[in-house]
Amino acid sequence: MGFSELKLHPERVFDSDPTRRRVGMELYGHVAGLPLVCPHGHVDPRLFADKEITLGSPADLFIIPDHYVFRMLYSQGISLEDLGVPRTDGGEVETDHRRIWQRFADHFYLFRGTPTGLWLNDELHTLFGISKKLTSETAQEVYDEIEEKLARPEFRPRALYESFNIEVLCTTDSATDDLSSHKRIRASGWKGDIRPTFRPDAVVQLLTPGWQENLNKLGELVGEELTGFKSFLLALERRREDFKALGATATDHGCPSPYTEKLSDTEVEAIFQRALGGQAGEQDTVRFTAHMLLEMARMSIEDGLVMQLHPGSFRNHNRWVYDRFGADKGCDIPEATEYTKNLRPLLERYGNEKRLTLVLFTLDETAYSRELAPLAGHYPALRIGPPWWFFDSVNGMERYFDMVVETAGIYNTAGFNDDTRAFPSIPARHDVWRRSSCNWLAGLVVRGMLDTADAIEMAHSMAYGLAKEAYRL
Repeated sequence: MGFSELKLHPERVFDSDPTRRRVGMELYGHVAGLPLVCPHGHVDPRLFADKEITLGSPADLFIIPDHYVFRMLYSQGISLEDLGVPRTDGGEVETDHRRIWQRFADHFYLFRGTPTGLWLNDELHTLFGISKKLTSETAQEVYDEIEEKLARPEFRPRALYESFNIEVLCTTDSATDDLSSHKRIRASGWKGDIRPTFRPDAVVQLLTPGWQENLNKLGELVGEELTGFKSFLLALERRREDFKALGATATDHGCPSPYTEKLSDTEVEAIFQRALGGQAGEQDTVRFTAHMLLEMARMSIEDGLVMQLHPGSFRNHNRWVYDRFGADKGCDIPEATEYTKNLRPLLERYGNEKRLTLVLFTLDETAYSRELAPLAGHYPALRIGPPWWFFDSVNGMERYFDMVVETAGIYNTAGFNDDTRAFPSIPARHDVWRRSSCNWLAGLVVRGMLDTADAIEMAHSMAYGLAKEAYRL
């Protein structure tokens, strides 16, 4: 039986209209080789802490840690245990990585027409030189090819970082992280620019499982017992300085909504004390988080860290999966999100402050033209983040450009970030953005709304410059 060849169309993503496609490819030629700026993502910094660290098996690399992959397989009835995803209770899961890979290959057709499929085929072909489509029949042969290459020195994370032409890569790290991996990277003398990003959700959101333990760890890291709200704030400020000392330029905040509220000193202290006593309720955590967004904006003005806000995800919608496997297992669902009223208390205080950069993300596409573009098109402190998560796709990017740019322009956006745990997918993700943005700009050129010179400058900014400026890199 013959096998289908795996090919990447050189003009993939570009419009079928030949004139627009020609202009888009011309623009793409100016930006395709630019360095990759990765200002926000979830790659584990431990990958770079030692030059000898490897990426593991093909299943370790492509399947077990990647919820983009296993959520699709799970939707078709394949158990997470059969894909090797660890259980929180230490229960039995598949440990034969070749079997895991075979299940993945048996169902690889599920990713046709999806951004994940686009990324995966790019990784297989461009990074690993795979020349046959991944199918049930080719599964073990492809596994062998990838496994052999992963054993080579040039496929270790540090070497791939350099071959990917990454200029800077920012990780996302808890406020209670001791940052030991980042310290080891710095101490090693390696020239790769890996930076932490400060994420305080686990100590700010009072009903987070293990909140008291997280608070105790925060206190240990700063050498203080955190018995009141003021000492809590001081601890966060000191931790931000620790992050800055290792190159951090940003913070990140994931919350159900962008609701902000200024609480009095008495109110916020009372909530904090209830939390210490294990008596905080749902309304307490909503109001405390809302107040802490204001405090974080204040701190960003003082210490210069860019502030990112990622609201609108109904986390762990599938309670059975959460209880069995934990968080980040592919069962987070977007929700409708309101920004104009929810952010007003913060913007009334800090929206006109040029020292603040607040990057807003959304999982509610209806908010782009209705709220985010008008807000960012007015307030100096605001920038709009790129299409995120479910909308990091060709069509999602096209919709984003159409709905945002007419009101906010491109220079009130924050460029692109890959926001991924899957390190080898980074070049493919940036490539889709670069092709999509050039294709969109080409549409303006062929309609006479831009000349080619301006489009080239804009393509460069969208691929590279906007992210460096927004994140102060």
